[in-house]
Amino acid sequence: MIYTYLGPAGTFTESALLQVPGAADAERVPASSVDNALDRVRSGAADAAMVPIENSVEGGVSATLDAIATGHSLQIVAEALVQISFDLVARDGIDDPSRIRTVATHGHAWAQCRRWAEAEMPQAEFMLSSSTAAGAMLLLEENDVDAAICSPLVAEQYPLTVLRRGIEDNAEAVTRFVLVRRPGSLPAATGADKTTVVIPLPEDHPGALMGILEQFAARSVNLSRIESRPTGKGLGNYFFSIDAHGHVDEARMADALAGLHRISPDLRFLGSYPAAGLPGEDAVPVDRPSVERHNTDEAFAAAARWIEELRARHA
Repeated sequence: MIYTYLGPAGTFTESALLQVPGAADAERVPASSVDNALDRVRSGAADAAMVPIENSVEGGVSATLDAIATGHSLQIVAEALVQISFDLVARDGIDDPSRIRTVATHGHAWAQCRRWAEAEMPQAEFMLSSSTAAGAMLLLEENDVDAAICSPLVAEQYPLTVLRRGIEDNAEAVTRFVLVRRPGSLPAATGADKTTVVIPLPEDHPGALMGILEQFAARSVNLSRIESRPTGKGLGNYFFSIDAHGHVDEARMADALAGLHRISPDLRFLGSYPAAGLPGEDAVPVDRPSVERHNTDEAFAAAARWIEELRARHA
């Protein structure tokens, strides 16, 4: 089994991948970008890719949302949650944040440490890097970067000087990652699952979004994430990326998807998979609202039998 992930080694994405059973002993190949990781899966160079999709502070990861919404279809088979904490690392000879003039990191990391950075090193200029680990790697090269903000895993794996630990502004920050592979069999329903879909808006008109949301609401399907993303085909052209609680093997979810397909035939089903909790948690943090009696699998099955009997009676 070959896994790829947003690299280099030591990123939070690798930490998420290591939660997958067997991944620690499998071949793990870092990728330079989310697009590169997913392209490796599509081409067969890798069996699966772990990529970030959502952060509790910054919201959806646009690079991932866009990459899985287009191109050859892919399937999400698992998710992983990582509690996010950041370290400030520096070149040899720099022993105080006040001496830092340039700091490299990923944009999401900078956003999550901005208040700390403005208070402790207001003179520092932010330099964007493709990942937190890539920013830290710059300290091992000859350049003008003085420091980096990275994961504790990077600080452990490389000869870097840690100036401060736990510099994140929000200690409760969590990033969600998804494991993606080529389309195949679905993970079995567990009773605590998510389904991800991409829904293009075929026509922009009053109530278009309401029509989509009604497919879920009418069947007691709860949404955990909904985001609009531009298609790139001009202003006003969007698709919706949605996570919903439930599995396609459940009648209410299947019926909701069927309704969505009637509205948007180009709907892209990205998979049903078990919802994840943080490592060490006993309970899966999924809100499971009570399902109204008329939306249970039993109610759907009874209604289907009734229709069959009507058709047979009046054939």
